[in-house]
Amino acid sequence: MLVADRLADRVAGRRTQVLYGLIALVVIAIGIYAIVRWRHKHAEEAQAAMGRAIVINDADIAPAAPPGSTDPVFTSQQERSERAIHEFQKIAGKYGDPYRTEAQYFIATNELVTDRLKAETDLQNLANGSGDIAVLAKFGLAQAKESDGNLDQAAALYSDITKTNSPVVTPDTANLRLAIVYNKQGKKKEAADILFNMVSAARNAKDKDGKPIPESGASRAAAQELLKIDPARQAQLPPPPSPLGLSF
Repeated sequence: MLVADRLADRVAGRRTQVLYGLIALVVIAIGIYAIVRWRHKHAEEAQAAMGRAIVINDADIAPAAPPGSTDPVFTSQQERSERAIHEFQKIAGKYGDPYRTEAQYFIATNELVTDRLKAETDLQNLANGSGDIAVLAKFGLAQAKESDGNLDQAAALYSDITKTNSPVVTPDTANLRLAIVYNKQGKKKEAADILFNMVSAARNAKDKDGKPIPESGASRAAAQELLKIDPARQAQLPPPPSPLGLSF
């Protein structure tokens, strides 16, 4: 009883402190809830803005919109790119990552139409970063270099991408472009070696149950490129896997 009385006296003496402590906990909880709600709403706004901008980015180019259509239509690629850049710039200026970096990538790809030199500079800056956007930017820069005839630079960029093992630009996709660049440079043997090894690996691949894995689009395209470059080597390829995944 004496112990109980002492505890009661101690609690009574600290009643104000306990009350303030409870109030502080309530205030902190409300603050955390408000921040979480704000971040969730902010993310929803950013996603919606990205969706609207991407619709513009992928809009059709035609003299006029089809009857009854509410989708945006532009009369030229230049007009579409200028409008897309405007929309993505608003996102990059208002929201943080990942939306800012994604918007900057779309801006750079559209600048390939409106301002090619600035586009290549912006893609290079993004390619120096990390993650999926950096890989996409490096691939876009490689395509621009290839289109401009800067084949050595394009080959170096494609070669770098093959080593990243990225899901957004697979090694097969990068290797296919690298082989095409080598062929443009007159390096037919190097091109044929890449294509042959790529298609052979794809056609011999098995899943965990030992069944053939369906051939990818990049592998099928590589087989067609090899046929153009070295038909004799193409004839040595293993047969493609059955569409049903059956082995014979």
